[in-house]
Amino acid sequence: MLSGTVVVAVSFAYLLVLFAVAYFGDRRAEQGRSIIANSWTYALSMAVYCTAWTYFGSVGRAASGGVWFLPIYLGPTLAMTLSWLVLLKMIRIAKTYRITSIADFIASRYGKSHLLGGLVTIIAVVGMIPYIALQLKAISSGYTVLTGQHDSGFFPFAGSSWVNDGTLYVALTLAVFTVLFGARHLDATERHEGMVAAIAFESVVKLLAFLVIGVFVTYVVFDGFGDIFARAFADPELAGLLSLKTASSAGYGGWFAMTLLALLSVIFLPRQFQVTVVENVNEQHLRRATWLFPAYLLLINIFVLPIALGGLLYFGRGTVDPDTFVLSLPLAHGEGMLALLAFVGGLSAATGMVIVETIAVSTMVCNDLVMPLLLRTERFKRSEHPDLTGLLLGIRRGAILGVLLLGYLYFRLAGEAYALVSIGLISFAAVAQFAPAMLGGMYWRGGTREGALAGLLAGFVVWAYTLMLPSVAKSGWLDRDFLDHGLFGLGFLRPEQLFGLAGLDSISHALFWSLAANIASYVLVSLARVPTGQEASQATLFVDVFRRGQDAPATFWRGSAQVQDLLPLVARFLGAERARRIFQTYALERGLGGIEQLKPDPGLVQFAETQLAGAIGGASARVMVSSVVQEEPLGLDEVMDILDEASQVRAYSHQLEEKSQALEAATAELRAANERLKELDRLKDDFMSSVTHELRTPLTSIRAFSEMLFDDPKIDLKDRTRFLGIIVSETERLTRLVNQVLDMAKIESGHAEWHNTDIDMRELVEQAVETTAQLFRDRGAVVELDLPDEALHLRADHDRLVQVMLNLLSNAAKFVPTAGGWARISLSRETGQIRVDVSDNGPGIPSDELGVIFEKFRQGGDEHSRPQGTGLGLPISRQIVEHFGGRLWVRSTVGQGSTFTFVLPVPPENAETVQSTQ
Repeated sequence: MLSGTVVVAVSFAYLLVLFAVAYFGDRRAEQGRSIIANSWTYALSMAVYCTAWTYFGSVGRAASGGVWFLPIYLGPTLAMTLSWLVLLKMIRIAKTYRITSIADFIASRYGKSHLLGGLVTIIAVVGMIPYIALQLKAISSGYTVLTGQHDSGFFPFAGSSWVNDGTLYVALTLAVFTVLFGARHLDATERHEGMVAAIAFESVVKLLAFLVIGVFVTYVVFDGFGDIFARAFADPELAGLLSLKTASSAGYGGWFAMTLLALLSVIFLPRQFQVTVVENVNEQHLRRATWLFPAYLLLINIFVLPIALGGLLYFGRGTVDPDTFVLSLPLAHGEGMLALLAFVGGLSAATGMVIVETIAVSTMVCNDLVMPLLLRTERFKRSEHPDLTGLLLGIRRGAILGVLLLGYLYFRLAGEAYALVSIGLISFAAVAQFAPAMLGGMYWRGGTREGALAGLLAGFVVWAYTLMLPSVAKSGWLDRDFLDHGLFGLGFLRPEQLFGLAGLDSISHALFWSLAANIASYVLVSLARVPTGQEASQATLFVDVFRRGQDAPATFWRGSAQVQDLLPLVARFLGAERARRIFQTYALERGLGGIEQLKPDPGLVQFAETQLAGAIGGASARVMVSSVVQEEPLGLDEVMDILDEASQVRAYSHQLEEKSQALEAATAELRAANERLKELDRLKDDFMSSVTHELRTPLTSIRAFSEMLFDDPKIDLKDRTRFLGIIVSETERLTRLVNQVLDMAKIESGHAEWHNTDIDMRELVEQAVETTAQLFRDRGAVVELDLPDEALHLRADHDRLVQVMLNLLSNAAKFVPTAGGWARISLSRETGQIRVDVSDNGPGIPSDELGVIFEKFRQGGDEHSRPQGTGLGLPISRQIVEHFGGRLWVRSTVGQGSTFTFVLPVPPENAETVQSTQ
């Protein structure tokens, strides 16, 4: 056992560390350097879902139900897969309309109803009281296990008197810390950066502490997972815990109900709504939380079953409370400090939940219960009190204290009769009642205020009758007669077998009937009448929040207002300095010089109301704004007209956008066509310049030598013969040039003649090499052939392919060095095609000229040193190869030669021929 003084000192030291983290977070936020504006902090803050229930209760549930603790964590994992469908829309709505709580969300959606907001608040308070009691019970039980001091909690009092009960002082201490964490000042955005930072920190602490205990039990007390599970399977009583069928009598229906309950709870628990929706600073943070939060749940549950089984194997059944195995196992092995670490982890989980939950609930109590009552008094409506921020803070602080004291009261009345998990499930079933009204309000325009009221009332009454009251009766504070015989002695009204439904556990039974009553009442009552103008306008703003700025107007408001009335109104609740600052920012964002230039239009009225909504809730903000403006109520027809007009504007805008896009596309096409024409014009000029140049060169030679022969008939026979040879050579060159130009023109125009025959490519290559052999001999170069033994056949124009080979070979002959030159020609068959490679050891081609050489009248290399040629051989060769469905390309490295390659496809019938000749 540990000293109570040590446990108390360590616990308070940890709470002070949390407060220091929160204080640091708030200071950084005031300096504009937020420490929570990252997705990791956001995802870790969502782990406030893991409370003392996770830390102690999950082990207790695993010890009694085996794998049946898993649905409580499978539900949140499934919920995160829907995050971009549900949570993102919630966040966008809350950001757009400065919604600060679940009560505010539901009340704002259904016409900003005070009555609806108050009902949601009551359900939330009643539903969360058992959960807060769970945390108090976990801390009290943990302290008892560590110190052996019963009924004393954190303080050295003895006896059963409530005044002397240490758990009461634990509740009061948590109230003080909660006020310090979240009610030190009033924020119009209702964000608590310091609190979020502290929650993220405590999420890391409780995870690490639980993992340490898990490793200790699994690998120190036992020899790993295999050892624990092998021993459990060897014990007939424990083996049943590892089977879904035998671990619980609820069956698959119970598994589904628990998963659904957890899925709804991770979205609609007030604390989850607070950290997931209200405290979100960037919608994109949800992307990482989608996988990081489920990963956190996986890590914190890895050792739950090993600890539960280890505790049962070590202590046996019925000797030690399974909820305390996390503490009892280290203590039993003399590891007091390890047990203290586990207690700090559990304390961290409990305090994190209490702080966030009570802040969320206190906001609802202030905005949706107390404020509506104050607004009924004329004295409050008048501006006799220019600054009401102190009053609002006082209300919230009182609500925090009241909620914690109610949690302590439930702990005293019913806490001892229930395990931790059972208490938590009672709260989960309560918050599940928010689902129909919230989800329906986000996706269904037909939901009405009366429908939401009817659904919430019906679900809450059924929940209280089938779950809450039985828990109090089983604790001995109510007569159990109605449990056994039903209300008024009617058997079909037995709370845990309502209308004869048996075979379900109490939680699944209550969830089924409460949600059935809730959904049926919500839908049927909503269908009974058409939504009012106010309901229809709010439905549009919520359902179409992602189409904001398109067909959904920013607000539906008509009337008259004055800036000098709106500014003091906002200042009463936010403070004069802050009010002037936000109005000044609003003016600057609209291109105005200052507040004095603001026009009291519907946008300004909506802005003022939204700012107030962040401090006092949407419903109360509507009442306060209505007190200083003259609003003309809109009927449903007028709202529909506004929507129709907005839809028409959007449709017209969409048409203009489509026409604009079509015009841009047409302009782009015209621009591309114009560029193409310019390019063709340039190519034409280049073509004419190149052709005239190439024609002029041989003509000049022919004319010069002809004139020499004409002027001197007695010229020496040797010179005459030489001159005539040059004239003949230049004439042949001129003829080739003309033929190549005509050939290129015919090929490009599609008028070339093609005579396809069966060709033996091996024979064709040998013929081309033989034809150009003298060119290589003149250069002193060696020609190497790499030909297959068998014939390779295809159908093509024989003369055209010979032309291609001659062009490639003559090019190689021109560029190989005069000493040590070589050319290598290889022929091979690949899958479905024949390949020819012509390689040489010439100077190579620079990389920036590899594409140029296939253009007409363009040759690579230095113009002063390159061999004579027309520049048409390679373009013609490429045209020929591509005509037969092949490709021609070049690979080259400067100084190491070049390789020209072309491939030609082999038709199926020729492929068979090629195969048969092998």
